[in-house]
Amino acid sequence: MHAERRAQVSPVHKPVLQEELIRFIGPRNEAELMIDATQGEGGHSLLFLSCFPDLELIGIDADPEIQLIARERLKEFEGRIQFVSGWAEDFFSEYPDSWKKPDTILIDLGISLYHYEKSGRGFSFRRDEKLDMRIRPDLGQSAANLIARLSEKEIADLLFLNGEERFSRRIAREIVKYRQQCSINSSKMLAEIVEQALPPAYRKLHGATKTFMALRIAVNRELIRLPGLLRAALSILKVGGRMGVISFHSLEDRIVKNFFREKNRDCICPPEEPICRCEGKRIVNLITKKGISPGDTEISLNPPSRSARLRIIEKCLDEV
Repeated sequence: MHAERRAQVSPVHKPVLQEELIRFIGPRNEAELMIDATQGEGGHSLLFLSCFPDLELIGIDADPEIQLIARERLKEFEGRIQFVSGWAEDFFSEYPDSWKKPDTILIDLGISLYHYEKSGRGFSFRRDEKLDMRIRPDLGQSAANLIARLSEKEIADLLFLNGEERFSRRIAREIVKYRQQCSINSSKMLAEIVEQALPPAYRKLHGATKTFMALRIAVNRELIRLPGLLRAALSILKVGGRMGVISFHSLEDRIVKNFFREKNRDCICPPEEPICRCEGKRIVNLITKKGISPGDTEISLNPPSRSARLRIIEKCLDEV
């Protein structure tokens, strides 16, 4: 009953960079196959299926609740869409050789607004919810479990490395001090602890944003999983196919940028090598030399899009 009720929730997330995606990774031939690797509520899938009547699409998402919303939203495209529940990198790694290789892969690394507004899992510091933060609720440990078991140093390192939080040590100290008295098990409780640890001026500007982002990244292993996701996706993309990746913060964008640049190199010999001995050949061409950001109009209509960055490659050779 709970899952059925979730499926009736109207979509709250507005997909970003729609015009740019259509322009750069829209189908160039008939009957192409696209994989929406992080489908969410299905906004990008709806865009492409509506614009391209011949397109077939596979939609993947690790969250079974949000996928119910996508299924309901996209039911008019039955016969042209297949839904897969799970992590995209697992799907790509197990992709059968007998299946048609995708012409396009879209990976949107952003967390859906649904998770902040509707999931009830403590993603937002503005709400009083159970401190969970798992994209897939039945896997791994929650944010509450994580901060309950880590040492003060480990918490500080997590906040600094995943959230670039300059006051990570102060926040970690306050968390450890508080948890000696009682468990930190709600998003509101954690937000208040973070606020107490911050200098007043910084508190007004940033609050608990970076702390919550850092914990979410750690709970879902986002930065750890990302290189494997990119490698697995590229391995099944057809030669001549395109892959677009949308990131929302500098840490993940840096991983995407470096991965694309590495695959764009003809030579992978160490810099100190005077002569190329690797006989390497570039695997991809960079369609976007720099990341594409939303324009002023989109940002004014959809403020969360302001941090989005889109990078696109075209595969030119299969790796041996």
